[in-house]
Parts: sequence; C-alpha cells; structure tokens
Amino acid sequence: MDLRLLPFISVIYLLYLLDRSNVGNARIAGLQKDTHMTNTQFSIALTVTLIPYILIEIPTNLLLKIVGPDRLIPSLLVLWGIVTTLQGLVRNFHDLLACRFLLGLFEGGIFPAIILYLSSFYPRQRLQLRVAIFFSAASLSGAFGGLLAFGIINMDGIGGKAGWAWLFILEGLFSVIFGLVSLYFLPRSVESASFLTPTEKEGILAQLTHEGTMNDKSDVFSWAQVGQAFLLPQVWFVATIFFFAGIVLGSLSYFTPSILVALGFSASRAQLMSVPPFAASFVVTVSVSLLSDKYGLRAPSAIFSSILCIIGFSMYLGSLNPRVQYGSLFFSLSGIYCSGPSLATWISNNAAPQTRRATAIAIGFIMTNVGAIIALWLFSTWSKPPRYTTGTIVLLVSACMMAALSLGNFLYLRAQNKNKARVRLLGGTQENEASDIGDRSAWFIYTL
Repeated sequence: MDLRLLPFISVIYLLYLLDRSNVGNARIAGLQKDTHMTNTQFSIALTVTLIPYILIEIPTNLLLKIVGPDRLIPSLLVLWGIVTTLQGLVRNFHDLLACRFLLGLFEGGIFPAIILYLSSFYPRQRLQLRVAIFFSAASLSGAFGGLLAFGIINMDGIGGKAGWAWLFILEGLFSVIFGLVSLYFLPRSVESASFLTPTEKEGILAQLTHEGTMNDKSDVFSWAQVGQAFLLPQVWFVATIFFFAGIVLGSLSYFTPSILVALGFSASRAQLMSVPPFAASFVVTVSVSLLSDKYGLRAPSAIFSSILCIIGFSMYLGSLNPRVQYGSLFFSLSGIYCSGPSLATWISNNAAPQTRRATAIAIGFIMTNVGAIIALWLFSTWSKPPRYTTGTIVLLVSACMMAALSLGNFLYLRAQNKNKARVRLLGGTQENEASDIGDRSAWFIYTL
C-alpha cells in the first residue's frame, strides 16, 4: 500500500499546495504590481479562496463514499489545475478574484478527503507516519516551490508573458496531466485494490474492523452521525488547535517569501533562501511521526511541534540580527509542518463510525481555514515589514494555545479511557452495545 498509494497521494498533495500558495511567489515576482492591486485587494483575493474551502469540506467528505475517492480526488485535481492555469491570464483584481474563488471551490475538500481515504486503508496506529509522508509534501512544496519559482520566473518576457504568469500556467498544466493519470491508478477501497491478494485484503479489513475503524453495520450514511460529530469534545479540542495552527500555517506558507524579502534578500534570492528551512521541516515531520506511530501517542508530537514554533517566534521577536531571524524559520516552519500529521491523525483516530469520522476531519480543516483567513490579513495589512511585530506576537500566542489545548485533549482522553476500562471490568460485552455507538463504545480505546 505504501508503494502504490502514497506516491500518488503525495504528488497530489504537493500539487495542491503549490497551486494554492504559488500566489505568494507570484506576488514578489510582480503579480500585484502588474495587475495594479493594493495590499487590501490582494488580501481580499486570497480571503475569497478560503471561503469555499470552509463551505465545501464537509460535503466533499460525505460525497467521498458515494462518488468514490478514486474518481473524486483526481477529478478535483484536474479542475483546480485548469483554474491555476487560467490565473496566468489575469489582468486585474476582478480576474484574480474569480480565479481564486474557483480554486478554493475545487481544492477545498482535498486534504480532509485524503485523510479519510487513507484511514480506510491503514490501522489507526500506523496512520500518522503515512499522513506525515504525504504531508511532507507540504514542506517539500515550500522548498520545491521556491526552486521552481526561481527557474520559471526567469522566463519573464517569453511569449509576451510575465514570469509570474508562466508560474501559474506551467504548474497548472502539470496538475491537469497528473490528475488524468491518477484516475487510472488510485483504488476505490481495500476490496478493489488489485495489488493486494485476497488474503491481504481479509487481514487488513479484519484489523480495521477489530479496532473500530470499519463496521459494516454502522458505516452507512446517517445525518444523525453527522450531528453527533459536532458533539464530541475531542473533536473540538483538536479543531480549536487546528484553528490556531491555521493562523500559523497560513502566515508562513503565504508570506515566507515576503518575510525573507523584508530581511534584505532580493526577490529571486528569497525564493532560494526559503528552501533550507522547508527541507529541514521535512526531516523533522517524518522523524516525529515515526516515533508517534511507534509509541501510539499523538499528544507528545503535537506539543513538541508547538514548542518548536514557540522557540522560532521568540527568536524572531527577540533579535534584530537578520541571521538569527532567518534561523528562526527553521524552528517555526519545522514546528507547524510537524503539527499537521499529528493533528489530522489525532482527530481521525478518535471518531467512528465513518460518517462521524468524515465529519470530524472536515470540522478540523474548516477551523484551519478560518485561522488561515486571519493569517492572510495579519501579514498583508495588520502587520508591517520589516519586523512584522504584531503578526509574530499573534503567532507566538497561537503556538502557546496549541500546546495548552494539546495537553488538555490528552488529559480528557486519558480520563475517558479510564472510564471505559471501568465499564469493561464490570463484565459487559461489546455485543450488547448499539451497533452505531462508534467511538463511544467501551471497547473503542481513544488514541492519546
């Protein structure tokens, strides 16, 4: 499964991130200047991207089982690739506004859809490493995106188009091509995976059923299960962490090139200087997730990632030395990208059956995008270069809240597991529970 699923999922997610955040590289390459946009208009265009994100995430996850991930995920990639390509033709604020709205409409559901898709293949205690492998495309997209932008922007003037226009056109066309290819390679489910033997399929399904991830009786769509996902305390603990993580991730993913320019690097040099911190975050993300799966714990990795962010933002605030401020990005970027797999896996691990899990995952990413909206205004309008003091203070507070809420969720889940252990000791049986009880079952052990 690692060899057949993860490469395609990783490239799809890499393209999602490139097509979402390449507007930051295009901005310092002249997009805003050539289209005569003010800072406020640019922030509005980016904000409009996130509005359909928030609206589409729950419907996309609920549609996944009906349409099939093997069709829905590649189709979304083709559609947003077309829109990305069209961004290379924008001439003014209104053109960009329309493109960004459509981009958000087609991209919005992809991350929660991928998490739900992988959770139907991998057992709970083996999921975070797999999420980290594809999520590492996030850190690689920063490194690769910077290198790619550096090369493509030098095409300025070819065909009468600016370098930033070629950035959108070429990256968008590749997304379209890869989406069409993916239609023929992604399996719909464990049962339809041609690369698995019948015995392997039986073993995987048995393990997913045993741990409560899969249940033939309860894994049917139900509006009641959608509603129950909104009532789970563990969902809201992690969703609130997602909110603060969205502020940090949105700020760094969109504005790292601008921050580097403020440190004194030229626009082209800033693209290259963004590569090492993003590459370091790839190593940290995979390493921490490997340990998290090994010990079956999510809270330590979530708290550790928050601490890295706290160190990074403290360094940036506490020093006027550009080298120290640049070094702070190694901590803050590693921390925020490391947090993604642990949070996504944590919220997926502790919600069942599938409809409830699909809704819970979507809730988490809705909150991420609400935080990202704040991030867009934080660094483009409310916080001024070169110090970005206000923005950095907000990011530091957000990282502290992430750590505190991660500890709170750990303590809550540990208490719930103790209560479930007492119920099991009283001599009840799992067969006497309702089939749709899901994660509330005394035999469903929460992942701490």
